[in-house]
Amino acid sequence: IKTAREHEIPKDLNKVLENKVMRTVSGLHYVKMSAVETTCLNGDDEEGIVAKSVSSHSDLIPGLYEGGLKIWECTFDLIGYLSEAKVQFANKSVLDLGCGAGLLGIVALRGKAANVHFQDYNSTVIDKITLPNAVANCVNEGSGDDREISKTPSKRPKKAEGPPDVLSRCRFFSGEWSQVSQLLLSSNKPFSKYDVIVTSETIYNPDYYGALHDTLAQLLDKNGRVYLASKIHYFGVGGGIYLFEKFIEERNMFRTSIVKTIDKGLQRCIMEMAFKDSN
Repeated sequence: IKTAREHEIPKDLNKVLENKVMRTVSGLHYVKMSAVETTCLNGDDEEGIVAKSVSSHSDLIPGLYEGGLKIWECTFDLIGYLSEAKVQFANKSVLDLGCGAGLLGIVALRGKAANVHFQDYNSTVIDKITLPNAVANCVNEGSGDDREISKTPSKRPKKAEGPPDVLSRCRFFSGEWSQVSQLLLSSNKPFSKYDVIVTSETIYNPDYYGALHDTLAQLLDKNGRVYLASKIHYFGVGGGIYLFEKFIEERNMFRTSIVKTIDKGLQRCIMEMAFKDSN
């Protein structure tokens, strides 16, 4: 079990963005992953997850590294759906669960969420990818309002001149789901349950379904919604949308609906979840 911890936002945001090469997709700024991998291989990785991932030729090493160094395709599916369905984030409390690059949480910030929390299994992912991405988007966007951004990748993010107000609405956590739940629920800091939980490519391994179900049950507001993006089936690890749907039905706590199916390439889905007794 990987103990949870909260990652503080450094006072000097220029340090967070130092030597970062940025890319832009769908108007969202993100750290170039290969550049992060290079610095991590040169010793800037306390967990050693990059070296282990490279040596094992694997994007997933259960219990060690859970895929946060890649932006998986279902993330873009869910970003598209949130826009199409006009999901409202304004004044809501949002959790980006298994956040990786944190793009879903950044979309919620752009939508004027009251607060957005980011969680990933690996602390390296939070420190080297999620936090820099959040800072780059807040600095480049000022108040976080949507506005047209050039599609041309920028080599360097703009200099930060102090923490923008939007960044004060963010918190960052690493660790296993049950541990993060425990940390939040037992913290002295004020905590209200989430109105919206967004999560992408987190149901690939059926061994994690119990922990994921319990985390959603503990942290979602009674009238909240979960938006989950997944492949129909994950070859080699055995998970998938229908297996997870069956698991949820058996627990009899949530109602689920498949709100979108994407047929390009390997079939993928967006699932919406809510408590059975919710509005």
